[in-house]
Amino acid sequence: MTILLSILFPIIGGTFILLAPEKGFFGKRKNVFSLALLFLLAGAVFSMLTVLSPKDVADTVTLVWKFTPQLFLLFAVDGVGKVFAVVVTIVWIMCFIFAFEYMKHEENNKRYFGFFVVLYGILMGLEFSGNIVTYYVFYELMTILSAPLVLHNQSKEAIMAGLKYMFYSFFGAYMVLFGLFFVTKLTAPSSMFTEGGYIPYEVVFENRGILLIALFLMILGFSVKAGSFPLHAWLPTAHPVAPAPASAALSGIIVKAGILGVIRTVFYTFNPSFAKGTWVQTTWLVLALITVFMGSMLAYRTDEFKKRLAYSTVSQLSYILFGIGVMEPVAFEGSLLHVIFHAFSKSLLFLAAGAVIYKTGCHKVSELKGIGKKMPVTIWCFAFASLCLIGIPPTGGFLSKWYLAIGALKAQIPVFSILGPVILLISALLTAGYLLPVVVKGFLPGEDYDYENNVNLEKDKGMAWMLVPMIILAVLTIVPSIFSTGIESFVGELALRLM
Repeated sequence: MTILLSILFPIIGGTFILLAPEKGFFGKRKNVFSLALLFLLAGAVFSMLTVLSPKDVADTVTLVWKFTPQLFLLFAVDGVGKVFAVVVTIVWIMCFIFAFEYMKHEENNKRYFGFFVVLYGILMGLEFSGNIVTYYVFYELMTILSAPLVLHNQSKEAIMAGLKYMFYSFFGAYMVLFGLFFVTKLTAPSSMFTEGGYIPYEVVFENRGILLIALFLMILGFSVKAGSFPLHAWLPTAHPVAPAPASAALSGIIVKAGILGVIRTVFYTFNPSFAKGTWVQTTWLVLALITVFMGSMLAYRTDEFKKRLAYSTVSQLSYILFGIGVMEPVAFEGSLLHVIFHAFSKSLLFLAAGAVIYKTGCHKVSELKGIGKKMPVTIWCFAFASLCLIGIPPTGGFLSKWYLAIGALKAQIPVFSILGPVILLISALLTAGYLLPVVVKGFLPGEDYDYENNVNLEKDKGMAWMLVPMIILAVLTIVPSIFSTGIESFVGELALRLM
């Protein structure tokens, strides 16, 4: 029952806010925010009750709807779903709180907060999907309902970016659907997600060629949402035009739906051994490593602040895809850990960038000289997130990248077991090259810097609603990695079961 409440409560609450007339109670921004926060927190409580339930997967299955006698909409809770649900909940609440101050000077706050709350319910539907049909339905809903966040300011640039986002997303989703047709033709359409896959061995043996094509289409389709080359162009276009808390949610969470879709396809629908050593795995790893290097290079060469972070997301998500594609337990563990720590650090980077833009109006990295003197707490938070994304100990990014590199070497895949760690290392150096200058020049602007006229004595004033979420996320980039035994154990056992 808590599964349904975690999904329905935010959806119904957010829809109520969207449909309510903009007068009286709903004419006041604080009232809308308070009500939206209430619905969001209620959904979060039910989600965490679901995650903390000790029940077995079979005991959590909830059948909701039968489209046909063969097509079911159902939910269930498993290890991967729990990991994603916890990460989504933390980041979503932090971005929501940050938006209270950030959206103060934006129009259509009721629409923004309404869609933000609805989206949380949709995301819980994704995390707790019990079969591929349910996942696909909520995946499409997520695309449609996240588009208003990109379109929010309704400028020509925002509208074009929103349309590009939807076009790429739908194109990827249709590739998934095309692959899904092959799978459902040969198996029971609503078979539940099963560790190790549910497609019978005899079906795989008799239809290996067509199923490899189906698997590749589904991986490629879901990878579009994760910003994988060659269908990555929507991501650096959409992020700069969206409000900063929306960019943080898109980059930290929405894109992870593509990652989860790949995991559900490879490990819960098919069996990972099915793709090992095939052209599917080779192509997948090639695209992932191209994206890792290309995203880092483009981020390094880009001066626009939020676009630099968007290209960084393109690169970092393919770290995760590479670890999954290696199909080795340690590498998979690294991928799941990177899902967690990338969500915290990248969301924090976008929130920090939004705070800087909000207070200074500066949109380019070259304009941020001395920003640490004006906004010390914000830039310190940016520094912690940067260290995590680079992979400097004791941050969580070091932990995840260590497992990715060790897992790749253990897999002993010709070329890729060596090339992968090398490219990951080069990308880490490039990451340092495009993130650390913001911190260094921010705190050490040089002797020629005009301190008297540039330093704002009212440092970070009036930013409590922004600073609290950033500080919490900054702590989460470090503390969980220091006391990581429980997380590593849970993720490690999950990885071993799936292989």
